Amino acid sequence: MNQLAKLPEILRAPVEMAWADILGAAGAAERRALESLLERVGFAEQLNTVLAGSRYVAESLRRRPWLLVQMATAGHLETPLREGALESELAELLARSDEDAAVVLRRFRQRQMLRIIWRDLNRLAPTLETTRDVSWLADACISLGLKHCAAELEAKHGQPRGRQSGEYQELVVLAMGKLGAHELNLSSDIDLIFTYPEGGSTDGERRSISNEEFFTRVGRALIALLDPVTAEGFVFRVDMRLRPYGESGSLVQSFAALEAYYQEQGRDWERYALIKARPVTGSIIHRRELMECLQPFVYRRYVDYSAIESLRSMKQLIVAEVRRRGLQSNVKLGSGGIREIEFIAQCFQLIRGGRDTSLQRRELSPVLAECAELGCLPEPVAKELQTAYLFLRDVEHGIQAWDDRQTQELPEDTTARAALAHCMGFPDYDVFLGELQRRRHDVAGHFAALIAEDEDSSPAPESEGLWSASCDPKQLTGLGFKDAERLAELLRGLFESRLTQTLQAEGRERLDRFMPLLLEACAECEHPDLALERALPLVSSVARRSAYLLLLIENPPALADLATLCGASPWIAEQLATRPALLDELLDRGSLYTAPEREVLQSELRQQLARLTVDDLEGHMDALRYFKASQVLRVAASELSGRLPLMKVSDKLSFIAEVCLEQVLALAWAQLSMRYGEPARDGTGRGFVVLAYGKLGGIELSYASDLDLVFIYDASSGGYTDGDRAIDNATFYMRLGQKMIHILETRMGLGQLYEIDMRLRPSGASGMLVSTLAAFEQYQQNEAWTWEHQALVRARPVAGDKALAYKVESLRRTILCEARDRGTLAREVVTMREKMRKHARVGAEDSELDLKQGFGGIVDIEFVVQYAVLAWASQEPSLADWSDNVRILEALALSGYLQKEQCQALVQAYLELRSATHQLALQQQSRSLPATQFATERSAVQLAWESLFADVVADKEEGIDTEPADDEDILGSAGKHKE
Repeated sequence: MNQLAKLPEILRAPVEMAWADILGAAGAAERRALESLLERVGFAEQLNTVLAGSRYVAESLRRRPWLLVQMATAGHLETPLREGALESELAELLARSDEDAAVVLRRFRQRQMLRIIWRDLNRLAPTLETTRDVSWLADACISLGLKHCAAELEAKHGQPRGRQSGEYQELVVLAMGKLGAHELNLSSDIDLIFTYPEGGSTDGERRSISNEEFFTRVGRALIALLDPVTAEGFVFRVDMRLRPYGESGSLVQSFAALEAYYQEQGRDWERYALIKARPVTGSIIHRRELMECLQPFVYRRYVDYSAIESLRSMKQLIVAEVRRRGLQSNVKLGSGGIREIEFIAQCFQLIRGGRDTSLQRRELSPVLAECAELGCLPEPVAKELQTAYLFLRDVEHGIQAWDDRQTQELPEDTTARAALAHCMGFPDYDVFLGELQRRRHDVAGHFAALIAEDEDSSPAPESEGLWSASCDPKQLTGLGFKDAERLAELLRGLFESRLTQTLQAEGRERLDRFMPLLLEACAECEHPDLALERALPLVSSVARRSAYLLLLIENPPALADLATLCGASPWIAEQLATRPALLDELLDRGSLYTAPEREVLQSELRQQLARLTVDDLEGHMDALRYFKASQVLRVAASELSGRLPLMKVSDKLSFIAEVCLEQVLALAWAQLSMRYGEPARDGTGRGFVVLAYGKLGGIELSYASDLDLVFIYDASSGGYTDGDRAIDNATFYMRLGQKMIHILETRMGLGQLYEIDMRLRPSGASGMLVSTLAAFEQYQQNEAWTWEHQALVRARPVAGDKALAYKVESLRRTILCEARDRGTLAREVVTMREKMRKHARVGAEDSELDLKQGFGGIVDIEFVVQYAVLAWASQEPSLADWSDNVRILEALALSGYLQKEQCQALVQAYLELRSATHQLALQQQSRSLPATQFATERSAVQLAWESLFADVVADKEEGIDTEPADDEDILGSAGKHKE
């Protein structure tokens, strides 16, 4: 035989003997065909590898030599399978064969296993193709075997029908474990659960039986078809122990019974098992219905830290089992084996899969990649685990190919060891074993670091007994709290509250563990009293969702950050109390105190939303709200820690809003175009733009700002959408605006995304929700009031079509750069300012300073800037380049229209006043301060005001408008862009 020299010496004689046996069993024609195959390039070497590595294949070919000729001649050994090919082939065999189905299935498996092992041992197929092909083989055998069994029973008893629906019922086979994930190994058993949609009975006239009995018989028949070992071998070993109640439970259950079991009695290990569950039979509708009823049990809605304890227990059991059973030679169950890699991936799926839906995958490789993408695992670790996983799966296949036995134990036989090393590409077994041990050592290290052992989190002696009905204020004083009597009363109140007393045992135990730790964390803060007082509402809000308490118990640094942030800001404390899901952000201190740039925000949000389908509007709205809340929390934490200056804070908050608006527009567009098609328009793009005014327009957003928006579109006035349900362009864009407002403003569990104000659109609240570009231009040029042109100073496109945004920005510049009579302009600006002061009830002699509306306050600076742009942009167009006050003031300094020193003083005053408003917002205090504060800054503002408007005598009896209008309405709109 050719190419034997390439084999290790110990394997040459067995291969020669196996080939001689195959030729001896073949007829004359078959022998000639077999020998001619050796003349093919590379075939003899591949044959030697397979005969050396698989006694099972050698024996199969000795019994049926023609199989090799058939498979090689047809080209099946060289080409990968296409999806559905096995099912089609098996269906044809069953239809035209006179032999028993059990025989057909077993011979079909033998033929396919020859092809799969040949390709695997010769590395003609990558590892995951091998596991996929074995899984497809199992799917085909289960699916067509089930049809065969069901048809036989239906002939006797009729078809099963639903009691309520009257519809045809079918057995849905739920594949678990490796089969569910398309990761079956060469000699695996298959873990199955049998279920059916609805109770009822068969429609046979004479021998009707209940659906439960019918499907129980079908299930037993299917097991009997696949599992037994006969003279032809077996198809697949079937394991039903993962069904509800295990071996003592019913063989089949309805969807309703299955759902009830998991919701009422399901255990954490069953959640773990169901991660990979996949229906392999049944209609698409029934498969989807089944997975939808299982989903809430497997994946909690948000990050599930309650799983940590059970996962730690599972991990301890794994370690103990390895030690007790001496599993070091087992590449699956031993230390650093396949099971540990799977456990690492599935831990993150259970804990984070509810929120990070990209982790809701069955296959291990994509999950590891996603863990790296989400930051659950460092990318080098994820790659190392992936490489080790593929290596170990190849070793597993090499072990199982030897005798078609379900084992993962390294062989002890010298020949088998040599065969395994050769198939793995190593010169000898010792070299192979060294590489295997190295990889397993790496995996074991990552497994050991995954979930830390439960450290002693007992409270310090100083805090013992404080969480009780007899809380002693003296102990609180000893810990460093100031107002101990009041805090003790608050703690006793919470301890004795109905909420606490009615908690279930597990929740109460966690609360009792948590409270002393919280007291100690707050005592370490700069403001311990404030930290504790502000943290207690959070405790009340999460007491019944004790997984959050467990998160903080398990992560002392996160608890310390919680106490610090609560002590620093009641606003943050309130955000966490109303949105406990944000506690997840405390786990990564690096990201908590780092506010990303715009491009990073775009990427993060795109990735989160890409995992959702377009029609899942609620899922998108939830994801958007969490994204916004978590990113704003990061900005606030960064500001409080001194890592972000004011200008950067406003930039970051503005970026968050812009990124959210971009995605809201994309989502609304996708939903409407799916229904109506896309509107007729010239060129590419959506022909729609979001124009932001006020704080967002000026890139000066604050924590609680709403968004002042105007929607503009530019498309053919007579055009229609191109969908089956066509509507005119104007209607499409109006509905687009309505859909965006719905997505932004609807209150959900995480609140609103943003509150939207549209009153700055042409004609205010009475105008069209969405304006055409032409209508917007006509209004701005012919009808807009001076205060509307003031508002335009702080306007900029923030989302939508770039080409249209350029047109809108050009129109803005044109309007702002028009020549104006400065005297008339000054009178109108001063008159509007006095109206606003009167409306806000602010006087020059007030003992308190309103940072926004007071004399020398923020609005005065804004009016100075807006007047300057409208007065001088016709001579100095660069004044219209920017929409934010600071850069406009810098441009004014360069232009010479205001003195450089004066502009610098205004910039300094503006930043100081705005910084104060930010700090007051985080402290949830009003923006009024003693009038003596910021005297220097306010004086600089008033000097600038007087230098511009000293000669203006405002007529207090006359309004800006010449038509009847409601001052409240005007001021509501005109003032919004300065909120």
